[in-house]
Amino acid sequence: MSCGGSEPDDQAGLSTITWDMPTPYSDAVFHTQNIHQFAEEVKQLTQYKLQIQVHSGAALYKHPEIKRAVRSGQVPIGEILISLLGNEDPLFQVDSLPLLATSYDQARKLWQVSRPEIEALLDKQGLKLLYAVPWPPQGLYTNKPIAVMGDMQGAKIRVYNALLSRLVELLGGNPSTVQSPEIPQAFSTGLINAMITSPSTGVSSQCWDFVSHYYDIQAWIPKNMVFVNKRAFDRLSPDMQNALLAAARHAEERGWAMSEKETAEKTRTLSKNGMFVLKPTIEFQNSLDEIRIQMAAEWEAVAGKTGAIVLKAMEGE
Repeated sequence: MSCGGSEPDDQAGLSTITWDMPTPYSDAVFHTQNIHQFAEEVKQLTQYKLQIQVHSGAALYKHPEIKRAVRSGQVPIGEILISLLGNEDPLFQVDSLPLLATSYDQARKLWQVSRPEIEALLDKQGLKLLYAVPWPPQGLYTNKPIAVMGDMQGAKIRVYNALLSRLVELLGGNPSTVQSPEIPQAFSTGLINAMITSPSTGVSSQCWDFVSHYYDIQAWIPKNMVFVNKRAFDRLSPDMQNALLAAARHAEERGWAMSEKETAEKTRTLSKNGMFVLKPTIEFQNSLDEIRIQMAAEWEAVAGKTGAIVLKAMEGE
């Protein structure tokens, strides 16, 4: 599969470049819906000269394979969860660093200060960043009230990456790796009795069958990014490049708004199903702030100078 081919297009009467675009999530997910709108706008802005064929639900490549496929030129464009690349460079983990950005405003600031560094990393690999869109913030689900951090002692908490495992350890809990589809079974068998995840995953797993409290701690706000093979991008005409970048800017703005809407809707669904939707107590929040400082220091130690720059920018220094 090449980065793009030409074929006649009846509507435009001109040769058309068609790009295959693998994405990891289904068409029901707002990220994918946003990508379909992005592809449609690219088609319109280029007068059908560039058309993006979206292959959703990991139909073309599995999630971990997408970046390699774009980098090697098997496909010209793709989407992945940024933190999936954390093993390549700690900077790719920054938006999943617990408690660093705990609101959409802070997440926007974090993206503003980290984007140039992430763009530079991708550039060295022959990739060009187009845009990034966040998932809903990650909250704490428990089967009892949490007033102080001691209430978390011994909790069996679902985790899905190394940073989350470290957070659970600092909370005094016991981490247990559980994938999203396995959440109901893990609760019903007693493997876990708490989790930190988004309202979207809470709703999709019908968590109210297993837990009673949702604490909106907004522990982190991870992002997906859409990126393109630089050789494929360079082969486009200047007008087509500008159109692609304009559509990407619009997709980023639209995607952030979609994420905030998703958060509000899914959080309301938790409440409608009888869950207590709460903010953390002052005492518990103070403990979370201490953990944030410790985990940021640990991350900076491995992220080095670039990590320090990002953290200082977040602190407003």
